[in-house]
Amino acid sequence: TAKLLAELRALGIERIVLATGDRQEVARFVANGLGFDQVRSDLTPDQKILVVLSERKNGPVMMIGDGVNDAPALATANIGVAMGAAGSAVAVETADIALMGDDLLKLPEAISLAKRTVNNMRQNITIAMITVTLLLVGVLFGGVTMAIGMLVHEASVLIVIINAMRLL
Repeated sequence: TAKLLAELRALGIERIVLATGDRQEVARFVANGLGFDQVRSDLTPDQKILVVLSERKNGPVMMIGDGVNDAPALATANIGVAMGAAGSAVAVETADIALMGDDLLKLPEAISLAKRTVNNMRQNITIAMITVTLLLVGVLFGGVTMAIGMLVHEASVLIVIINAMRLL
């Protein structure tokens, strides 16, 4: 839907290409008014791989598919997304992500959650590294005892856990 494409673009996805094995008339009818940057139709599985490889020259590529004919392109893309409920077992096994429903509108939510998770991981690593560095400096210069070091370290672990729980 146009809403899906708009949400994907809002998440920073710059180029959206419809690459399908369907006839050109069907592909154009489906894509009409949705806002695809390009529509490629009548594609064989090998041609879909070439489309993915061509797009990878411009940056990372996410491929969404549901059938056996999509599996090779799903494997070639940086991120393969299979439509789990409607898709073939081969597509689901090949993909990096399997949406277990037929609702593609869950994809922007999954992308947003993944971005927030990576950001949260970076924050937690920073907290841990700063804590360990400060404790090491404190131990080397004699200001931190074993008991204080353990207490500060455990407190930082709790901070990391609470920070990670924000994703819930």
